[in-house]
Amino acid sequence: MEKFEKLTAIAAPMPLINIDTDMIIPKQFLKTIKRTGLGVSAFYEMRYNLDGSNKPDFVLNKEAYKDANILVAGDNFGCGSSREHAPWALLDFGIRCVISTSFADIFYNNCFKNGILPVIVTEEQLRLLMKDAEKGSNSRMVVDLENQNIETSDGDVIAFDVDPHSKHCLINGLDDIGLTLEKVASIDAFETKMAQSAPWV
Repeated sequence: MEKFEKLTAIAAPMPLINIDTDMIIPKQFLKTIKRTGLGVSAFYEMRYNLDGSNKPDFVLNKEAYKDANILVAGDNFGCGSSREHAPWALLDFGIRCVISTSFADIFYNNCFKNGILPVIVTEEQLRLLMKDAEKGSNSRMVVDLENQNIETSDGDVIAFDVDPHSKHCLINGLDDIGLTLEKVASIDAFETKMAQSAPWV
């Protein structure tokens, strides 16, 4: 998993509430078990017309936001079914950070496991960030996980909280497998001990 330390990027404003996982990646794209290739289908129904052409009014189709790596979204982001394909799709599209006033619990935890930083802010802070994001490609936000703050293009700094364990995993690029491999020396020692004391196991 790619490490997340400090991200300086364009932020796309998506001021919709209750963006659920089916809106992020519709059910017809859930057949794959690969984490790559889903970015083209992210926000499919919001992003494309029936003939497959881009909807010009959708924020991520606009030239100013086509390279956005941050989403500033409305309340209750990632609600709905608990599909891990949703963060897979966002990450494959290029989104590394989602900022909102609240997230669905399962989606929130799945983000950390897949290299995306979900940041919870207050409604007042969200309005400030949304306004900054609306400036388009001339605006860059800085999301600093180590120091737990967001800096707007105007220099405003917003602090955020994050679980220490989740922070450790993101900064070090550790998914569940990576966490296990951190203990590989202890695992090997245990296996050697067991082979000697209970070779029949």
